[in-house]
Amino acid sequence: MTKVTGIKKRQSASFLAGLVCFFLIWQIGAVLTGSDIILPGPVPVVKKLISLLKTERFLRALLSSTLRLLLGLAISVPIGMLTGLVSALDKRAAAFLRPFFSVIAATPVMSVILIAFLAFGSERTPVFTAFLMIFPVIAANTMAGVKAVDPKLTELFKVYCLHGFEKLRYLYIPSIMPYLAAGLHSGLSLGWKVIVAAEVLVQPLSALGTGMQIAKAQLETPELFAWTAATVIAAALSDILLNLSSLLLIRRRI
Repeated sequence: MTKVTGIKKRQSASFLAGLVCFFLIWQIGAVLTGSDIILPGPVPVVKKLISLLKTERFLRALLSSTLRLLLGLAISVPIGMLTGLVSALDKRAAAFLRPFFSVIAATPVMSVILIAFLAFGSERTPVFTAFLMIFPVIAANTMAGVKAVDPKLTELFKVYCLHGFEKLRYLYIPSIMPYLAAGLHSGLSLGWKVIVAAEVLVQPLSALGTGMQIAKAQLETPELFAWTAATVIAAALSDILLNLSSLLLIRRRI
């Protein structure tokens, strides 16, 4: 226990050292640049971020972007799991769906956003783009989870004539869960990036990306950095919440 505590303390110290180094390099770059329009220092950005946090405009933008992300995940996860499960269990289904996955993987995100904007408008485009980018990640991880099932367990289920729902519940779901958790982490990170990128391009009424675009157009670089910092913090907090949820689920199962 003492050894584990010591390792955690050293890791925390290394993290803090890296954080201090990051801000130091940032400050040096700002001093060398000598212009807040090109590269503002950490202090002006933090001040602008604090002032943004107090505004209703920022809170509405943060809430709207978060809801878009959650909606994208809510659509992506069940469809991705179902598609991955079917593809892993049926080679014909996997062959049928392969062209779709290949096209999605090869299409630039910016193209997806612009095409989706023509069909869905500014409010729904970020959600659709997030779905299209996260869905293949969840499907691929689900397929990996199914393929990781021990063949001996599969044979055992056949011997005891367990099929359908029982096989899904007691064989595949437990195998899929760790892979799904990894897919959710990747999808969450990717989702924030895609949502904000789409918002920057299509500019919904309330959005983090819209705030960035307006700040850029007005040459308010400290504010642009502040919107970016807020997005990074929101993504980090959502990842922490996902980790805590995963730990709670594991403890419940134990």
